[in-house]
Amino acid sequence: MSGHSDGPITIHPVKDKNDRREFVELAFRLNRGDPAWVPPLKGEVYNLLTPGKNPWFEHGKAQLFLARRNGRTVGRISAHIDELALAQPAEQGMGPGTGNWGLLEAEDAETTRALLVAAEDWLRNQGMHRALGPLSISIWDEPGLLIEGFDNRPTVMMGHNSPLYRGWIEDSGYRPIKQLLNYDVHVADGFPPLVDRIVAAGEKNARIRIRKVDKSRFDAEAKLIMGLLNDAWSDNWGFVPLTDSEIAFVGKKLKTLVFEDLIRVAEVDGEPVAFMIVLPNINELLIDMDGSLLPFNWARLLWWLRKPKSRTLRVPLMGVAKKLQNSRMASTLAFMMIEFIRRDAVRDYGTERGDIGWVLDDNQGMNAVAEAIDAKINRVYQIYDKPLN
Repeated sequence: MSGHSDGPITIHPVKDKNDRREFVELAFRLNRGDPAWVPPLKGEVYNLLTPGKNPWFEHGKAQLFLARRNGRTVGRISAHIDELALAQPAEQGMGPGTGNWGLLEAEDAETTRALLVAAEDWLRNQGMHRALGPLSISIWDEPGLLIEGFDNRPTVMMGHNSPLYRGWIEDSGYRPIKQLLNYDVHVADGFPPLVDRIVAAGEKNARIRIRKVDKSRFDAEAKLIMGLLNDAWSDNWGFVPLTDSEIAFVGKKLKTLVFEDLIRVAEVDGEPVAFMIVLPNINELLIDMDGSLLPFNWARLLWWLRKPKSRTLRVPLMGVAKKLQNSRMASTLAFMMIEFIRRDAVRDYGTERGDIGWVLDDNQGMNAVAEAIDAKINRVYQIYDKPLN
């Protein structure tokens, strides 16, 4: 981050391909010196931001902004509104009148403030009375601002930002409203005896079947899992349902990262009621690619994907059907899925640790599971809001 330089800041809505390229490239320029920043694949970032590519735009609209000083781009932000989020009950975090911002990158406090004002003005003009952020772009992408855990690299699909942003955002009138926790768990040697006992009892229960996903039926399996997800998470803070086209999009995006032995579906009496998705940490590779698969990174990536060795695995999503939540059955299924995947991961992928996140700070069930397997919080993300009077 460079220090304050002279000259007024001007804000420009992103209008064309060149603006969009500057929007994407700025993150690379500002974060290049941060050893914990993992450069995303630029193609993925463009897809996220492009109507027609990202099905979020079927129910949402966004305006991207650039900040310039003396002709140089010094910051960026997105402002966006999601019709599905507006339709949620207000007590669940989103709801009527709540717009969002995200994808913030800025050289200094003054730029940050100017960008936030531009995003707030845009939201206000769209009839919003509250700004909630950062979300890049939906709650399902990269929610929250990193406020703790700057020294360890994020795993696949997790955000990272400068530690300076927190003060700049809070000085602009934002107050914390929710924390998202990421847990680090050592998996090579297994879990505490209590967990082993629960798993062993579950294995004797004839009603329970824990199965791997069948990649040859990928679309059907993705639909089943995401349907369970929409049900399992429907009462969670910040929940916005995934549409069919978003489910297909997520499926396509994750297909190359999906390994049958790392995803489990739990059935009780033959009915699928819980799932757990685990992804190998592709960031171990991306850290050296500078956002591009060309010219030779394609080959490296494909070679790695044939049989990844992944010291760290990430659990981005797990869920239990709403009707079973807070029951003993729910925690039995959770521990069984975690343990079955752990065994395969250690044996076949050389995995030593797992990342579980994000977990809402008030999700008692998941936080209790994390505690039981001796997981420790290693990254904290924070979501803010501010009334737009």
